[in-house]
Amino acid sequence: MSPFEVFQAEVTVEKYLHGVRIDSFLIKHFRNYTAWRIQRMVRAGAVKLEGITAEPDSRVYRGQRVDIRLVEPPDKTMPPRDIPLEILYEDPWLIVVNKPVGQVAHPCGNYQDYTLANAMQHHFDQQTKLPGLLRPGIVHRLDRLTSGVTAVTKEHQAHRNLSIHFQTGRVNKSYWTLVYGNLELDRGQVDLPIGVVPGGHTILMTTKPDAVDPRPSKTTFEVLERFGEYTLVRAQPLTGRMHQIRLHMAALGHPVVADEFYGPNGPPEKLAPLEDPDDEPPPIENPNANELISRQALHAHTLRLNHPITGEIMSFTAPLPPDMQHAVDVLRARAHAPS
Repeated sequence: MSPFEVFQAEVTVEKYLHGVRIDSFLIKHFRNYTAWRIQRMVRAGAVKLEGITAEPDSRVYRGQRVDIRLVEPPDKTMPPRDIPLEILYEDPWLIVVNKPVGQVAHPCGNYQDYTLANAMQHHFDQQTKLPGLLRPGIVHRLDRLTSGVTAVTKEHQAHRNLSIHFQTGRVNKSYWTLVYGNLELDRGQVDLPIGVVPGGHTILMTTKPDAVDPRPSKTTFEVLERFGEYTLVRAQPLTGRMHQIRLHMAALGHPVVADEFYGPNGPPEKLAPLEDPDDEPPPIENPNANELISRQALHAHTLRLNHPITGEIMSFTAPLPPDMQHAVDVLRARAHAPS
């Protein structure tokens, strides 16, 4: 293993960080470094503010130049994993990929490695002289069993801006889902608050009146194709609640096909409680597995956003994954088969 090579970096203070301490400013820019390690480099004289060695209590102001000699390697990195990525778009600030079925967005709960974030860390490390200089910014996430378009940022300003865009509803997300039954309405809207199922810490959410901490939730939908006992639907969540589309389609009486939690047979009996609400449950036997598909038939099809740095309006589309495309093809073949 080669010795660590000191890396020199120069950054300029942004308006929103005007007046913060030097260590707080640097932690924003070098997100794979812990506060302790950044503070140690400041105390060692490795940081200069407008050419003058910074003190631990120095503050930075808009437009100032900060130079840092990264004399120690990043100490907060996740293991980089060489996992294939289906890249839809990439530039110095942003990368958009088509997340496959079965991949968790970031380390959590029972899935601490080989996540999308681990794959991104490896990909980013190929682009910099210092491994770990860039940290994947997971701004939004898809469930492990939901496939489709996912945007990840490369640096802190893009991460901050895109996070604000998501929080303020400036990002348009469109999903394709296959649901049970013949959905008669061509289009419509579900406006039901979503909260946690009462009775303990759980992954399950609900639209029922006894939901704990219910939050306003809104989903619009449009029928794309009908197959008699099934309907292909485009759903657009106007809010970002956990399991929102799955819950709202179930509330309409048309659950997502093979949804392990909210399907017609209910959730698995042995669903373990979670220690963290962001945890992903471990693999379990799906009581709602279907002859068409074994996991929830939900795919993030289109993502439309303003670029977090340039402001350009951008739209990305991910084709249906093989298992969901197969289910749709089977239903089309049945619908056109001679009676």
